Amino acid sequence: MNRGIIIGVIAMAAIVVASNILVQFLLGDWLTWGAFTYPFAFLVTDLMNRVYGTSAARKVVFAGFIVGIICSFIGTQIIGEFGPLVTLRIAIGSGTAFLVAQLIDVLVFDRLRSGKWWRAPLASTLIGSSLDTAIFFTIAFSAGLAFIEPANDVSWANEMVPLLGAGAMLPLWVSLAIADWGVKLVLALVALIPFRVLAQQLTLRTA
Repeated sequence: MNRGIIIGVIAMAAIVVASNILVQFLLGDWLTWGAFTYPFAFLVTDLMNRVYGTSAARKVVFAGFIVGIICSFIGTQIIGEFGPLVTLRIAIGSGTAFLVAQLIDVLVFDRLRSGKWWRAPLASTLIGSSLDTAIFFTIAFSAGLAFIEPANDVSWANEMVPLLGAGAMLPLWVSLAIADWGVKLVLALVALIPFRVLAQQLTLRTA
């Protein structure tokens, strides 16, 4: 396997592991520290796609997916104050969201790769991030999907509260999702800077 792709796999694995650890630590009422590390998974995928192509990007995605499964399994074995750190719904939501969002990211990036340099990474990351947030929070916490894990009480996530503390009354998990999505959107813009720099450097090294 190409050295650059191996580095991509290692970077993706590091982001997935770090995010699974940091998601356990709250930051304010709506976020966890993991919200600030996980979005960089899209940066790694887009860099692999730009420099090495879609096949390499998918390899990195699947490597991250496998690492995520391992992290979820470990989390199910660790019992916290309110039960396992990772429930079945969270594991399914996390894995499904990651795989679908990242593969869509790869597809969108490839379709737009011939345009302006920023268009492909920005569009693919925005679409992928939106899908990731919607899929994960819906599967993990929506009352309508309680049948996935009937024994898992997610009533706390479905408590009706003002949206982000000030808006319409909606389930708590919706505020959590929107806050998470907002961080992803901001970081999608910020990540354009390292994407531009790293893509140029990696392209020169492979030339």
